[in-house]
Amino acid sequence: MKKFKIKSGDTVRVIAGDHKGSEGKVLQIIKDKDRVVVEGVNMISKHTKPSAQSPQGGIVKKEASMHISNLLLVEDGVVVRVGYKVDGDTKTRISKKTKK
Repeated sequence: MKKFKIKSGDTVRVIAGDHKGSEGKVLQIIKDKDRVVVEGVNMISKHTKPSAQSPQGGIVKKEASMHISNLLLVEDGVVVRVGYKVDGDTKTRISKKTKK
């Protein structure tokens, strides 16, 4: 099982690609493909056929996934790397820069 240092709900910044410098909240992690969906970043236009849910059909804007290596965690507006600290039986995620 793969383990990622970025979790759902974290704020991240894109460090590579067309959307470099953009920030957003992690909505979903796709572990088997090493990809992440970030809110408001990497938007695509999806053409939908009319169906029972959307009788009109049309073009829908939605977020596409991006590779997890293109993201860094943001803490208090500053990008940080993630480490872990073990205290007895508990393992906590900490920032390598601020040690919080």
